[in-house]
Amino acid sequence: MPLVPPLSANHDLETRELAEFFNETLGFCPNSVLTMQHRPAISKAFINLNKAVMANEGQVTSALKRMIAWVSSNATGCRYCQAHAIRAAERYGAEQEQLENIWEYRTHPAFNEAERAALDFSLAASQIPNAVDETIKKRLYQYWNEGDIVEMLGVISLFGYLNRWNDSMATSMEAGAIESGEHYLGKHGWEKGKHV
Repeated sequence: MPLVPPLSANHDLETRELAEFFNETLGFCPNSVLTMQHRPAISKAFINLNKAVMANEGQVTSALKRMIAWVSSNATGCRYCQAHAIRAAERYGAEQEQLENIWEYRTHPAFNEAERAALDFSLAASQIPNAVDETIKKRLYQYWNEGDIVEMLGVISLFGYLNRWNDSMATSMEAGAIESGEHYLGKHGWEKGKHV
């Protein structure tokens, strides 16, 4: 049972309108956002930040952003966000082979070196203590420009917030997220855990 239950999607009309963004991303409004509505200023600010972070201004694709989110969520252990990120990656056109082999991104041929550099950055930036170092920086700059790196760190930071929110809240997981989590991550032991 969640720490604080989500409110109805109709609780705050402005949040409901902003949250239509998630119908494209996930196919539903996440319970995390519905819970944030207990303080509508938080739900609205979060949705606007999410939209800004996930906008594509450079080379970082929507699919790669969601895989960056998955690596970050995997590093922190948030099963809710792992399932949401892999679902969104699928909906935004990640290659099936990448989705099936996300755990092996460092060695699997479905991933190129630019993607590996981005995903390694996500892993290093999501660890405590932070592991971003000169080696990570050099690899990033081989493939990405400063704006791209800012976009990537925006995703990692956004999911840092979400990982803490959803794991602390024990946010109830939606059926679509469970389905994606079981399909793509279940073979590696993923389960919904406390997010029932």
